[in-house]
Amino acid sequence: MPSVSTKGHNMPESPIRKLVPYAEQAYKENKTVYHLNIGQPDIKSPKVAMDAVAAHSLEILAYTRSEGSEPYREKIANYYFHNKIDVDADDIIVTTGGSEALLFAMGSICDEGDEVIIPEPFYANYNGFATASGVKIVPVISKIEDNFALPPISEFEKLITPKTKAILICNPGNPTGYLYSQEEIKTLAEIVKKHDLFLVADEVYREFAYDGLEHYSILQEDGMEEYAIIIDSVSKRYSMCGARIGCLVSKNKQVISTALKFAQARLSPPTFAQIASEAALETPQSYFDEVIVEYTDRRDTLVMELQKIPGVKVGVPKGAFYCIVELPVKNSDDFAQWLLEKFDLDGETIMVAPAAGFYSSPGVGLNQVRIAYVLKKESLRRAVEILKAALKAYPN
Repeated sequence: MPSVSTKGHNMPESPIRKLVPYAEQAYKENKTVYHLNIGQPDIKSPKVAMDAVAAHSLEILAYTRSEGSEPYREKIANYYFHNKIDVDADDIIVTTGGSEALLFAMGSICDEGDEVIIPEPFYANYNGFATASGVKIVPVISKIEDNFALPPISEFEKLITPKTKAILICNPGNPTGYLYSQEEIKTLAEIVKKHDLFLVADEVYREFAYDGLEHYSILQEDGMEEYAIIIDSVSKRYSMCGARIGCLVSKNKQVISTALKFAQARLSPPTFAQIASEAALETPQSYFDEVIVEYTDRRDTLVMELQKIPGVKVGVPKGAFYCIVELPVKNSDDFAQWLLEKFDLDGETIMVAPAAGFYSSPGVGLNQVRIAYVLKKESLRRAVEILKAALKAYPN
């Protein structure tokens, strides 16, 4: 009997999506499920983007350029200029979501067996991208007690080996909501320049910074032209997750020319989604101002309610729309499945993402979950009420 590949066997399940069959069964049992497990905003996509697709005049849905249409890339470059990032259209490759940009980045800078240092917990799919690329993740653990702050520089430097090719961060962070300070970015820049590494920054949540704080990009830092690679996406910024449009950005010409070969191999990014994404760049600032106010209120509501539950710890996010929550349970995978299979409060339950999948270190995060506060405040309050009741009833 033929067997699947070792790589396929080692490919991790998504901690975000693997519980979907249990949620579907809960629906069949007429339960209401509050989805705290996935970062799908309930904010409407910009009307200007939706209208652009509806008003198209295309007669043939043809291929676009492998690096993305030139007008779109020029407008992306203009967007970055207004965010104090100096790049031009030739520094940008449009990808099928930020996910493909990460795969292109790993494929362009790493060989089989090379290492990438990542502060954990981190976006769960980094594990999958690394497995698909034959790359080894070397974790630097950040802790909920420190609100997931960047570990000391010594923690990074002692992990660097001849196999190390890059440091990868998510800023603001998924799943922690941690926002890197300008000083921390400068520290990371010093490390990669000293050791001749790449610094890859997943900046898809750039607009989501709270409490008067501002996002500081790795490409705002002087002297990073040859070292910096940005991963970006329209998914969260414009609440357009289904568009599957992202980009890889670097001023390192060798990185861009190499990534372009990966882009050519998959032909081109989707045409209609580029039309929508190009139009989305005309979204007025008022849209983002309103979104920030809404997510700040949601964060404050969620954190305040969680802190009322005995035995629960929560990291307070400064950006994005996620937080890590430590629960008084031994195994959050079991707890999350039990919530959907065997528990309800007046016909309602919740779906969370077990946090162990956001680590690469074995045995870490087993009593944690990630919560996405992408629901309205009244739904978040009800969800925490359900969580509190569930923790009292949970047999383990």
